[in-house]
Amino acid sequence: MQKRGMLIVGAVSLVILLSGCFQGEQSLNEKMDPPQNAEPVDKQGETKDGKQAEGEAEEQTDTVARELYLLDANGMVASQTLELPTTDSHTVAQQVVEYLVQDGPVSQMLPNGFQAVLPAGTEVLGVNLQEDGTIVVDLSKEFSNYEAENERKILEAVTYSLTQFENVDQVQLQIEGKALQEMPVDGTPIGKGFSRANGINISDTGANDLVDSKTVTMFYPAEHNDNTYYVPVTQYVEQEEDELMAIVNALIDGPGVEQNVMQVFNPKATLTSEPSVKGSVLHLQFNEEILKDADKAVISDHVMESLVRTMTGIKGIESVQVGIDNVEQVVNEEGEAYTEPVTIQQFTQTEEL
Repeated sequence: MQKRGMLIVGAVSLVILLSGCFQGEQSLNEKMDPPQNAEPVDKQGETKDGKQAEGEAEEQTDTVARELYLLDANGMVASQTLELPTTDSHTVAQQVVEYLVQDGPVSQMLPNGFQAVLPAGTEVLGVNLQEDGTIVVDLSKEFSNYEAENERKILEAVTYSLTQFENVDQVQLQIEGKALQEMPVDGTPIGKGFSRANGINISDTGANDLVDSKTVTMFYPAEHNDNTYYVPVTQYVEQEEDELMAIVNALIDGPGVEQNVMQVFNPKATLTSEPSVKGSVLHLQFNEEILKDADKAVISDHVMESLVRTMTGIKGIESVQVGIDNVEQVVNEEGEAYTEPVTIQQFTQTEEL
């Protein structure tokens, strides 16, 4: 087409046409002057006003939300939901572990006050999910380069990060192909696998008789600057006739001030009847002191999320229905009614590997 056009146009047109033809090749050999009013684009594909560069938007936003358990400013193991690059389904678990390494790819996205848990230089040599729900994580020898006081926290963070996937029940660690029966520095037992049943941020507050108590992991909100997140704390709860009531009462009492979490429950809040489970729904009936605003029947978002995160961690419970004495309809802080039982999926995603 161009050749035919050059034969029929005049000399002036020929010059213009050839100029246009070669303009597209100029960028291959020499720097082009930018068009007028063009906005400079940074290395991440964004202009200075934050707009995505045309043609790169899809690539830059191709991410998926994952929960990573990290160390907060108070030394507590807590989750943060971060947007990680999408990856092949067979390498999702390996990517999660790689983003737990200090000075690794997570460094540029760590929330203020948080730090990764695995020693810098640790390489993930392989991750393999077994049929029994055990996920085997093979790490390089650099994994052993940590302080003894951080050993349990490292084990908890790796375990909770990987058991976010529904078909992962426990974690088995290896160093360069050799299975670990205990952690390499301070000897914390691993055995055939470490699971959420082993606890996290363990506290002995709340029970006078530890022998006749059971451990339950409860979730409390915490804040650092403008970041609000939930800290899991494994507490001892004394055995009572109604186990579920004992757990809710312990959650209301809180883990104690030494845990650096927020106490969001009114100490006058109490259950007015024994909890009941119908199907997989836990029904809890409280007095009006559980409400943040009794006039508008508002229950605090933190209170609801703490209840749901904690109680759905108990076997057989998948959702929570909260009722209040003398209140027909409970609403959240946005004024939206809780017309259905609340599930953990309303606060965090769940998936399988």
